[in-house]
Order: sequence, then structure tokens, then C-alpha cells
Amino acid sequence: MSTEQDKNTPQDTAASIRGYGGGKVDAVISVDEVTRQVAEMAETVNVSDLDSLCKGDPYVMIDGLNAGYGKMQILHDFHLRVGRKQSLCLIGPNGAGKSTILHSIFGFTRIFSGQITIGSERRDVTAMTPNQKLAQAGIAYILQDKSIFPGMTVEENLWMGGYLKDRPARAREAAERVFDKYPRLAARRKHQAKVLSGGERRLLEISRALVMNPELLLVDEPSIGLEPRFIDMVFEILHDLQHNEQKTIIMVEQNAKKGLEFADIGYVLVSGELAIAGRGDDLLANPKVGELFLGG
Repeated sequence: MSTEQDKNTPQDTAASIRGYGGGKVDAVISVDEVTRQVAEMAETVNVSDLDSLCKGDPYVMIDGLNAGYGKMQILHDFHLRVGRKQSLCLIGPNGAGKSTILHSIFGFTRIFSGQITIGSERRDVTAMTPNQKLAQAGIAYILQDKSIFPGMTVEENLWMGGYLKDRPARAREAAERVFDKYPRLAARRKHQAKVLSGGERRLLEISRALVMNPELLLVDEPSIGLEPRFIDMVFEILHDLQHNEQKTIIMVEQNAKKGLEFADIGYVLVSGELAIAGRGDDLLANPKVGELFLGG
């Protein structure tokens, strides 16, 4: 006698598995196979092509970056451009170097060669420490999930976001401005962070980065581990920060469809190199990108 579980064939199981971007796919392919297919469809992308995707002059510029960890090089002659108040989403298979780009901008990697500059004056921030980048260059990194201090209150977590301010009172003033903007957090200011919902924790992580009033937000996997309703909330918050608070955003997002719908610009990476660059809408409409990353 068969059960409902027995009736599920391998094909049924494969058909029910969600794709990289949250869409339904008919087959499961390995990361190595995705990497191979992306490498095959890679285009020649010139710096002038990247410049053309910017609205106005580039605000964040990466030129010829070779970077990695210890002796291991992950990024190879990598270039990037994003304009002020624009958003850029990085997608690609696991191991493509997406998070390494954010780490390099913020100072978490070993940079073998190349340059990272910020602003119209092209300020060289390549060799700055993370503290210098946050306090002096206006660059904030919003880590993946579980970066809050669970035993601290919501209020104390926000104060920690201002640890580089010259006086504690300034951090508290900045935290109050965050509470004014997000009443949902204000209502929980005395609650320990560990009791927050997944969406509230992500809001706290984003808000803590705002205490230093950065110009550039590096956002690593904002949707990871969240229910769909909280994913929508997080992207609404990011949309507000870009379009109303005038922040520039560079993000890595495993939900490629959601990320490209949000972003002005999209890059597809493979093996530490730039394979495809285009407007977010254009990458959404690209059938090759869709097949590998959007579940279509």
C-alpha cells in the first residue's frame, strides 16, 4: 500500500524546489553548473559601460580590484560604478565573490592591488580601516542576520551603533532620531533584542547602521531567513532610505528577483569577475539570467 509520500516521484520533488531567486524551477543544478553557465554567457563589460549605468557622475568607484583573504585571491581585476542616491544589486552563484566586494569596500579583506574611491572628489578609501570608513567616509555595513546583541535592549543596540561618536550623548541623540522615524522600534525600546520578530531584528540592524548617518549603505543579504511579509517590509525600508533619505546602496541579495526589482543597477558575478552588468529591469528581462537566477 502506498502513501501520499510514496507517490512523490523524484521529478515531483525537483519541480517543487524553489530557484535561486524564489521562482519555481523544473530541475536542480549544482553551483558548479551554474558557475559554468554564467561563465559561458559572460559579456565583455567596459568601464565606460559601467559609467553609463550611473545617474550623473559615479559616486562609488572600484578600479582593477584584486582582493581576498590571506593569500587567497577572490576578486580579479574587478570594476564597479554606482551613482549617488542609486542602488546596485550583486547576484551570482555561491562563491562568486559578492560578499567579498562589500567586505573590500568596508575594509575586511586583503587588497592586493586596485583602488576604491568615494565621492565627486574621488577620495581614496582603499586602505582605510572599517572604523575610519564609518566615521570619516560615511560608509556603513549592514551585516547578515544575527548581528544584534540579543541580551541588550533595542535602545542599547542603537547606542552601540554610535560607538564612534565623540560623546555618548551624541549617540543617544542619533538613536532618538531613529526612534522618531521607526515607531515600531520605539515601542520596543526597553525590550531585549532577543524577543523581537525576524522582521524587527532586521529593522534594528538597519537602524543601528543609521545612527552614524552614513551616505553609503553596504547591505548583505537583507532578506535572508525572513518570512515573505517581512521581506517586503525590509525592501520598503531600503526604498525609503534611497529615495527619501538619499542614501546610496550596494547590496548582495540571494533573492535575485527581489533584489533586481529593487535596484537601479544589477551585476552578475562569476568566479570573482564581472560577467554581466545592466539596469535592474534589463537583467530581470534577460532570459539567460532568468533561467539561472529567477526561476523562469
